Order: sequence, then C-alpha cells, then structure tokens
Amino acid sequence: MSRTCLTIILAAGKGTRMKSPLPKVLHRVAGLPMVAHVVNTAIEAGSSKIALVTGHGAGEVKSALQALNLSVDDFTQDQQLGTANAAAAARAAIDEGYDDVLVVFGDTPLVMAETLKSARRELANGTDLVVMGFHAESPTGYGRLVENDGKLIAIVEEKDATDAERKIQFCNGGLMAFNGRHIGAILDAIDDTNAAKEFYLTDAVKVASKSGLRVSAIRASADEVLGVNTRVELAQVETIWQNRARKKHMLGGVSMIAPETVFFHYDTVIEEDVTLEPHIFFGPKVVVKSRANIRAFSHLEGASIGNDCEIGPFARLRPGANLGSSSKVGNFCEVKNADVAVGAKINHLTYIGDASIGENSNIGAGTITCNYDGMNKFKTTIGANAFIGSNSSLVAPVMIGDNAYIASGSVITKDVPVDAVGFGRARQDNKDGLAVALRARIKAIKLAKQKT
Repeated sequence: MSRTCLTIILAAGKGTRMKSPLPKVLHRVAGLPMVAHVVNTAIEAGSSKIALVTGHGAGEVKSALQALNLSVDDFTQDQQLGTANAAAAARAAIDEGYDDVLVVFGDTPLVMAETLKSARRELANGTDLVVMGFHAESPTGYGRLVENDGKLIAIVEEKDATDAERKIQFCNGGLMAFNGRHIGAILDAIDDTNAAKEFYLTDAVKVASKSGLRVSAIRASADEVLGVNTRVELAQVETIWQNRARKKHMLGGVSMIAPETVFFHYDTVIEEDVTLEPHIFFGPKVVVKSRANIRAFSHLEGASIGNDCEIGPFARLRPGANLGSSSKVGNFCEVKNADVAVGAKINHLTYIGDASIGENSNIGAGTITCNYDGMNKFKTTIGANAFIGSNSSLVAPVMIGDNAYIASGSVITKDVPVDAVGFGRARQDNKDGLAVALRARIKAIKLAKQKT
C-alpha cells in the first residue's frame, strides 16, 4: 500500500484497577509489554509514523520502547479529558499530513495487522472514517453500531439506545481509521457537552456524518478489541495470545501432545518437525532447530537448540546454552552459558555452567562444573570424546583434554591431558567393626538425653 499512514496509540490511562505502580500498558503479554505488541502491529500494517500519547508513567513507557528498539514520537495528554482529547494531543503529528490516520489503544495487544490493513483499504476506496466493530452474542454494556444502507450512521451507547437498538449485536470496538485530510477538523468539532464533560472519540461518527463525509464500519473479532483493565483481563488476553501462537506453530509443522500446557514467548522460534511434550515453558530468545524433541516439564530461555537434539524431561536451559545437533540434555539437568558440541550428552542430575563441551563427550550423572568462587566466574573446557564419571566436580578454571577419562566421584582441580585418566578422590579406608561401636555410642547418647 503506497499511502502514508500515521498510527496514534492512546496510552495515557493510569490503570488503577491493575493495582500496580507499573503503567498499565507496560504489563506483559507473552513477555512483551502490551503497548509494544500494538506498536509492532501498527508497523506490520504499514504505518509511516507512530505517535504515542502517554500520561501516567510517560518516561517509563518511552524507555521501555527504546529498550526494544521501537521508534515512536511521544506526546503527552496533560489532563485526561476523554479519548478525543487524547488523540488531539498528537495534533502536531496529524498536521504533518498523512493519507491515513489510525487511532488504537495501548491496552489492546491482540489487534491484528490485517484488520488495520482492512480499515486502510476502506479509506483508499473513498471512506473518510472507519470504525472497527465486533459481533457480540450478549451485547449488553457495549455501544451499538447503527448502520443504514451499508453506512455507519451512529454509535449509540447502551443507556441511550432504543429497544430496537439494544438488539443490535454489532458493537463498537473503539479503534478507528480516519482520512488524514479530515481528522483535524473532526477532532476540532467534537465538544464536551455530556455529563462527564469529556471529549469522546465516538462522537467523530456524528461529526463526520453531519459534515457529509462517508462513514463505515468493518468487523474485527471480539478478541482483537479486548482491552485490559484488570489482572483478570490480562490473563484472558495471555490465554488468547498463547492459543494463537500454539495454532501458528502447529500449522508450521510443530507437534504438540498437549498444546494447552505449552507456553511461548513472543520471540520464540521453532522449526519444522519439532516435538513438544506437555508442560514446557519458553522464556525469551529461544531458537529450536528441526527434529528436536523437547520433553515434558522443561524450562528454556536464551537457548539455541540444534537439529535432532533431545531436551528433558525436567531440564532447564538458561541464557547462553548453545546445543549442537544431536546433543542431549536429560532429566534434572541445568545448562547455562555453555557450548555443547555435536553429539555430546548431559544425561541426568547435572549442572553445566560457563563451559565448553566437545563433540561426543559424555557427562555422567551428578557432575558439576564449579564455576563460581564467590567473587568471579571461571570456565570449564572439556574436549571431544571425553568421559566424565558420575558425581564429579570440575573446579574451574580447568581443562579436560580430548579422549580423557575422569574417575567417578572425583574433584578435579588441575587440567587433565589428552588421553589421560584423572583421579581426584581420597583413598578408601575400611574400619572393621567400627559401625557396631558407633551404634552403641549413639544409643548411649540418646538414653542420656531422655534421662535429663
């Protein structure tokens, strides 16, 4: 679409019902602030510029978007005098002159780019104002969209509706698209002659119609215009977002045994033929390559998982975990800031942190890389085809050479050369009969305590 477009995002609400000092629009859905979802959707819909209208927590909102490399022009609504007043706060951007102007909300993170594009197509076809509505089986409480011959003639609030109008199930979603040549005059003509003495954007329909402009409505899904005012609604939006993501991944070739138990981050990347078992959580920056199998009850963030890998069950991959193809991280293992090469296996009850593990090496159960001395972190390097026996502690910095063996139960504090066997444990010494004497002593101590 060659037309220029300005998107105005209204994000000045205090969000008092969220019961949080955090600005409402910064509460997260799939790990991303709600307002950032809206910004990304506006960009996808072809916006040339985004004007963000803030009030409460303006600095926090701006900083959060900057941290995400999302560019917006910020404007402040000094007094909260209604939605039309909020849109007018971005008048300097409006007056730059755009073909299309979209007005959306920072707390409606589920709006789809295709819906905004549909509104823009209506503008390109000669409509001057497009209202995005939705169908409600139970419309009580919503403003009704009243149409005549395909034209929108009014938005009627519940309290003002006639009996016939209350039966209308086409409801106002709040999102609008304006012909850029007319939005300034429309905003100027909206007044505050109402009980709340506020300037309502819904009055734009009445103003535009009286001016002889063409007004229409398009249908969005009810999910898209769902706003968030409480933690309950935030959870509802999260559920809808996750269901969309699950469907998208499955249609893209990902198998899920129990989709409703798998949770994605907004930036999760999963390739074809990956299998996800139940109860998996993806944090930020996870990439899973083809044919990997993520087993149940695993938690992943900041990790790169190669082709044909097997993860879990009950595995935790932390930031910097990079797994080569056909490698394995098994049950009750944790990997952090470590490169695990092709074919290497970390099977059970193991912690690997700040480490490098070579191709086809085997890490025995209970192995720990002791990477932190209380002040600094150090690296453990394990070569290719090494075998680390169970219950070993590798005290970093330390290097284990290619093809080396570490005896089970060892504490390794020195480098182990290529093809060597490392032992790091005390010699066993058995004291015959001592257990009998020890039990007698314990019994005597218990009896003495009972007498006192």
